[in-house]
Amino acid sequence: MSALAGPPPVDPSPLRRLTEDLRLERAAKVPFPPGDTRVSLKRTRRMLRDPLPMLLNGYERFGPVFTLRVFHGNVVFMLGPAANHYMLVSHAQNFSWRDGHMGDLIPFLGDGLLTIDGEFHRRSRHIMLPAFHRERIVAAHAVMEAETESALEGWRPGTKVDLYEWTREVALRIAMRALFGLDPDRARGQVDAAHEFEAALGFYSRDYFLQVLRGPGTPYRRLITARGRLDRIVFAEIERRRRTGEDGEDVLSLLIGATDEDGDRLSDQHIRDEVMTLLFAGHDTTTSTVAFLFYELARRPDLVEDAGFDLSLALDETLRLYPPAWIGPRRSIEAFEFNGVSVPGGVPVEYCSWASHRLPDVWEDPEAFKPDRFAPGNREKIPKGAYVPFGGGSRTCIGMRFGQAEIAIIAGRILERFRLDLQPGYQLRVRQMPTIGPRDGMPMTVRTAA
Repeated sequence: MSALAGPPPVDPSPLRRLTEDLRLERAAKVPFPPGDTRVSLKRTRRMLRDPLPMLLNGYERFGPVFTLRVFHGNVVFMLGPAANHYMLVSHAQNFSWRDGHMGDLIPFLGDGLLTIDGEFHRRSRHIMLPAFHRERIVAAHAVMEAETESALEGWRPGTKVDLYEWTREVALRIAMRALFGLDPDRARGQVDAAHEFEAALGFYSRDYFLQVLRGPGTPYRRLITARGRLDRIVFAEIERRRRTGEDGEDVLSLLIGATDEDGDRLSDQHIRDEVMTLLFAGHDTTTSTVAFLFYELARRPDLVEDAGFDLSLALDETLRLYPPAWIGPRRSIEAFEFNGVSVPGGVPVEYCSWASHRLPDVWEDPEAFKPDRFAPGNREKIPKGAYVPFGGGSRTCIGMRFGQAEIAIIAGRILERFRLDLQPGYQLRVRQMPTIGPRDGMPMTVRTAA
């Protein structure tokens, strides 16, 4: 039995990526779609700090496919229902994840499901799918409920809480226990996993000109340091499981013992990469969704008190306005034509669910929080490809059902006993990298449910 062979390593050097991007751009054999293609430091900074208005403006000016030069290179954006379906389903084979800007996550996540392509992705996903079957998710409900109840014990009317940070801690504990059978309290004795995750992910929210720096004291060095501390926890647990033969119902046990259809197993490094990817996806997306949900409910308190309030519809609408995986960076493999516009091969092409979910010609009153959009009779009217918070096609988020159940349990337990009010003067600012979340946390005050 051999280890499932992964892709060749990627050189993380920003200089290599920059020169390769420029080489491929110059080699383009067809013109780029219309757009703003002159070098602009102002545009680059806006794209990093507040991309949504720029993308919606590009759609209004140029249509569903257009070009923006961001920093050094042209990036093609494709927005709207047809564009999403084209990239995610009908022509997904013409777009690479690993060679697009998703590759920027490799220094932290490694070669997990988010950063691999082709046959290696297919076989890896096949091995992992049983861990997310319905019965396993139902079995994890007990952990979700227990961790949520424990975290709510200190809440009283008048308690002030940063809901974003509170949920991050809860979601990480759930992910460590339910997905990997790790005791978060034992792990905390070695390293504060939540803190290290935040330190690592903070790299991606820094100004791009700081991200390219290397050496002591740089954001990249802090990323690598945080990764090393987390790796010690994960590799130690893999070694312990292999040595003791301990088996369980968690994803880690499945990964250690799994083989694919050819009898190949996963190497320790591959297991580590999938663990890190799922820990990232399994807590960061939940954290932001719960925070945004209660932000919107605090602005519309009438919704919760309505006898017809449906939490599942409110969650769907939250994911429309604030899809955690807001951007889908790819690289085209071959040149293609979409909506009568040519796009070169070998260039960055990105869909954006955040922008597509707010297009005024697709969604009525797109900025408003209206859960009834997803009620029976209305949901059926949503165009195919218009709503893609979890991606689509063969790369639909593998943990989608797990995340939906987790969010519903956390939010449901809070709403059973409490209402949350935004603290005076709070203004929402959204940070974009690598998933969207509230830049300044979500400071709220607890009161008793009516």
